[in-house]
Amino acid sequence: MSAAAKNFTFVCGADDFLVDRLGRERFAALAAESGADDFSRDILSGFAANVGEVESAIARFRDAVQTVPMFGGQRVVWLKDINFLADSPTGRADGTLKLVADLQELLTTLNPAETAVLLTAAPIDRRRSFPKWCEKNADFALVGGDGDSAAEALTGVALGEARTLGVKLTPDAAKLLLAKVGSNTRLLVEEVRKLATSIDEGGTIEESLVAELTPNAAEGDFFETAEAFFTGDLPWTLAALERHFFSGGDARPVISSLQNRNRILLQLRALADAGDVRLGPRGADGLSRAAASYTGKFGAAAADKSAYNIFTQNAWYVGKLAPGGKLPPLRRLIDNQQEFINAFEELVQRPREAEDVLREMIVRCLAPAA
Repeated sequence: MSAAAKNFTFVCGADDFLVDRLGRERFAALAAESGADDFSRDILSGFAANVGEVESAIARFRDAVQTVPMFGGQRVVWLKDINFLADSPTGRADGTLKLVADLQELLTTLNPAETAVLLTAAPIDRRRSFPKWCEKNADFALVGGDGDSAAEALTGVALGEARTLGVKLTPDAAKLLLAKVGSNTRLLVEEVRKLATSIDEGGTIEESLVAELTPNAAEGDFFETAEAFFTGDLPWTLAALERHFFSGGDARPVISSLQNRNRILLQLRALADAGDVRLGPRGADGLSRAAASYTGKFGAAAADKSAYNIFTQNAWYVGKLAPGGKLPPLRRLIDNQQEFINAFEELVQRPREAEDVLREMIVRCLAPAA
């Protein structure tokens, strides 16, 4: 249904980036349709940290929609970044609920021929009466689904962006992209755009292209030092460590990335030794079958990716953690973990010598035995 048939436009969703992006598109369309000049356009912030700020935001909105255009014509008003419709202390407050009721009453009195109004909100609690009322009475758009399944919503975002760009994204490529990027929607969209420029129009983004071009950014757990360390290349690892500290990095992300990867490799080594998993061209073959037998050992099934639970990882990515398809010996992985613990304790004692502590640890782990 078009915006002209309703008093106002309401865009909402769980992800503020997606909501804001669609909001900008709708605002530009409304401004173009109305012919409103810069003096007849208002963009107001609906972000509020407490009930008092909710009251101020709605008061500014009321003033804006009730202002008569200086040179006649139609006004366009956008109340953006609304966060007081969420299931939050501010959103649940009695004062906020009363103010939202006042906002609803104000919206019913709008004349769309005089003022085009756009509201964008993220996140929202769709159980409340106001969003339900908006769904029936506004030009309503829900972006990214209800947020019940973050992985499904993000996959939909990636696939939708690929379609918009005139390319295809295979299911395996989408899974690997999420494993590498994590839940950062903005970064996910930018990565799809980057990948699309690497293929012909109408082409397909394959898993291999994602593996080649998309950096590992999820959870801060993939750094060059870790990549080099697990190849066993001592000179490369030391050079990567030097670059990390030269660019202003500190020890915590490095040792965290090493520990996270080592934990996954320990679990993978145990599964491989037991014959439950083998490394193949598509990563860790048999990981999903092994999950049926061993997931219970980790307690409740985890929905989010975790280095403590190999079954929350992407099977293709897990298999690629083993350089050249070869897993380090179990003894080496156990020794690595102990060295990481020792280095962490030493960092507490020598906080100003972090690079030296990590360099010494790496040499102990990778230097050939005398």
